[in-house]
Amino acid sequence: MKNPKLLSIQDISCFGQCSLTVALPVLSAMGIETAILPSAVLSTHTGGFTGFTFRDLTEDIPLISAHWAKEHITFDAVYTGYIGSKKQLEYIKEIVKNNAKSDALFIVDPVMGDNGKLYHGFDEEFASEMALFLRGANVILPNMTEAAYLLKEPYLAEGYDMPYVESLVRRLSGLSGGDVVLTGVSFDRDKLGVAAYNKTKDSVHYYFEERVSGSFHGTGDLYASTFSGGLLRGLSLEDAADLAVDFTVRAIRETLPDREEHWYGVAFESALPYLIKRLQP
Repeated sequence: MKNPKLLSIQDISCFGQCSLTVALPVLSAMGIETAILPSAVLSTHTGGFTGFTFRDLTEDIPLISAHWAKEHITFDAVYTGYIGSKKQLEYIKEIVKNNAKSDALFIVDPVMGDNGKLYHGFDEEFASEMALFLRGANVILPNMTEAAYLLKEPYLAEGYDMPYVESLVRRLSGLSGGDVVLTGVSFDRDKLGVAAYNKTKDSVHYYFEERVSGSFHGTGDLYASTFSGGLLRGLSLEDAADLAVDFTVRAIRETLPDREEHWYGVAFESALPYLIKRLQP
């Protein structure tokens, strides 16, 4: 796709390297013209900070959409991350209907939780609404926790096998009707990666890297942004999934020497030259 225009809808955490402050620079570095629609503005992200400010922008969303329609602004892809409410989900469906081209890609990272728990502010009712929101998405990118909540089944931290994972991705595809990239998959304590389900081929592709110990804020957003950019650059589902793993791990490793001070995110900026080089023909 020549000069694709992508719309990313998620929050802005002014400090903390996540959501739009990750998506915009990563997608721009990948050569994707990126527009943004903030769902909320926070002073920092919510992981490890206290007393953060939060401004809900829900009622701005339809006004922005209407202005774009008036100006005949349309997009080749819509990629959603953190969405804070059922009302926002409803508004975003209207944006996909009114502001996306008829053949636009719709990519959903159903950000709700991790490590077996939902994030602050989310509940099982919201997970049910998110499962409905997925319908019509070309690709969804849940982690193992989000997959469990979307399918209303127990979360397994470990001890699962390939047949279990392949059942998960196929059932998740049943929710959306499209492809699935399941993140945080591991069959070996030393490896961590993804399972990418290509619905057209009815095949599951696995890709793993060496696990880096510790928890790193913003890596899900980094992965989803890189994956979305890869698809818009013409990579296959499988190649985009692999590239996003490699870049995310590279960004984590760039952070390790300063981990104590840089606990709030990953130093992805230092890894951008690697990403740009990987995209060269």
